[in-house]
Amino acid sequence: MTVARRPANGARMTELALIRNFSIIAHIDHGKSTLADRLIQFTGGLSEREMSAQVLDNMDIERERGITIKAQTVRLDYPANDGKTYQLNLMDTPGHVDFAYEVSRSLAACEGALLVVDAAQGVEAQTLANVYQSIEHDHEIVPVINKIDLPAAEPERVKAQIEDVIGLDASQAVMTSAKAGIGIAEVLEAIVTRIPPPKGDRNAPLKAMLVDSWYDPYLGVVILVRIIDGVIRKGLQVRFMAGDTEHLIDRVGCMRPKIEQLPELGPGEIGFITAQIKEVAQARVGDTITTVKGGAVHALPGFKEVQPVVFCGLFPTDAADFEKLRDSIGKLRLNDASFSFEMETSAALGFGYRCGFLGLLHLEIIQERLSREYDLDLITTAPSVVYRLSMTDGSEVTLHNPSDMPDPVKIDTMFEPWIKATIYTPDEYLGSILKLCQDRRGIQTGLTYVGGRAQVNYELPLNEVVFDFYDRLKSISRGYASFDYEQIGLREGDLVKMNILVNNEPVDALSMIVHRSQADARGRGLVERLKDLIPRHLFKIPIQAAIGAKVIARETIAAMRKDVTAKCYGGDISRKKKLLDKQKEGKKRMREYGSVQIPQEAFIAALRMGEE
Repeated sequence: MTVARRPANGARMTELALIRNFSIIAHIDHGKSTLADRLIQFTGGLSEREMSAQVLDNMDIERERGITIKAQTVRLDYPANDGKTYQLNLMDTPGHVDFAYEVSRSLAACEGALLVVDAAQGVEAQTLANVYQSIEHDHEIVPVINKIDLPAAEPERVKAQIEDVIGLDASQAVMTSAKAGIGIAEVLEAIVTRIPPPKGDRNAPLKAMLVDSWYDPYLGVVILVRIIDGVIRKGLQVRFMAGDTEHLIDRVGCMRPKIEQLPELGPGEIGFITAQIKEVAQARVGDTITTVKGGAVHALPGFKEVQPVVFCGLFPTDAADFEKLRDSIGKLRLNDASFSFEMETSAALGFGYRCGFLGLLHLEIIQERLSREYDLDLITTAPSVVYRLSMTDGSEVTLHNPSDMPDPVKIDTMFEPWIKATIYTPDEYLGSILKLCQDRRGIQTGLTYVGGRAQVNYELPLNEVVFDFYDRLKSISRGYASFDYEQIGLREGDLVKMNILVNNEPVDALSMIVHRSQADARGRGLVERLKDLIPRHLFKIPIQAAIGAKVIARETIAAMRKDVTAKCYGGDISRKKKLLDKQKEGKKRMREYGSVQIPQEAFIAALRMGEE
């Protein structure tokens, strides 16, 4: 592969006509990060020795799972065929639905997007979701058909699919194989010729959009900005309009992908600034940065505030680790502003935190990072969504934790969040997927065939999706179905709180809110599974699922029996009876005062309800 070297004087100001800001959008595993690697390599952003696979995915967990979690930015210099050197600002975005907010922020800072589609798999659910976001931002979209060197590749079929499903002209789609390095020069030429340059006025008051922020142990909070108007340089006193705070800029630069300091950033450019900010919370994403003196009057529209969708409790298995958990969560929050938490206590698990996430994958990533980076052993309670309760006295209550549910007599109506789901699946799995959606109280709104595959549209309660819907969908379809969703608001539901009692004591970590029609089945399934997971004790343990005072399911774990008559060799039967009666009394006393040890798998079992 020929590698073009960038000019040494990268510090000079670039005129607007030579700047191109673009994102790479695609479904999971269609090759976004690999294409970004090839673009960096081709333009000489890194030498051959410095290159590694997924170079922009700098977290271990991203490399291991092969997914992008944080959107990353890099500036490249490209000498085009017309003899001019262009400044390309590339944003690699995540593909998973849980990190859609990262995609929306990246798109807001760009004028165009590369739409990467797998030549074998074609258009998937997330491809559509990301394209629609890009179209909303009025972007120029360049279709890129990737993995054309695969034996199963059908580029012509995929071209037709892009035109039928999305309505984009795919006649000039660029054919590439990012892994093999085929078609990279054509991609760069398409960026330069088809994506428009940014607009902006260098002499207008400073207006910069805060796109992202993260914590660096050496630099403090690093802020990624897109300059709309004006110029930002070191020593400038700036104001964050939404946060209403003032800061002195001490560093201006860009990522190539290594950090490079610059004297200034002008209109249309994307780069980073530091201003001795200690907390990421002060740098709110979507804020407008302007100068203190003679600054802009009106702020930019900004982004929607990120709303957590799934809540669950995180508790240390050893109560002595609570302080360690508090420090670790605080540090993790510095680099993930979408993750929220507040302290809570549980009778069964002690002190912990109630945390808000964007979805189950986000929950899993946070949990794994806490255990891996901070060496914590955690118990996770059953996830729940946010409910709204209309009380009989006319007030409204937001419910995050099932154990906080007020007395049902005081509740007039309960509302639960619903989603609009789009599922793409090969025909042979369609029946099983429709049954799965029906079982989860889904309402079918559409079924069409696109390019030989079925596109199913359903409205589903989010409560039914957060448990294990995605896992079940993947196992039913052998991994071929793809799934994307968006929230469509709250609807009234006949919901009840189901308590789990172990040895007549409620375990609040296992309490959950379920639909009345499914309470019996879910209660039965959970107590049966807990019976297998909780080890036998020296006394009988009843496990019950109850709604209020009504027990809807029960299992009993038999007591372990010690042979107390083993030391009796012969003699009168009354000696044996005496010992057995004494044992019976002891077991009765134990049942009253004995504590039941519930292993961590029992709590995790609540997440995996529908697998059997």
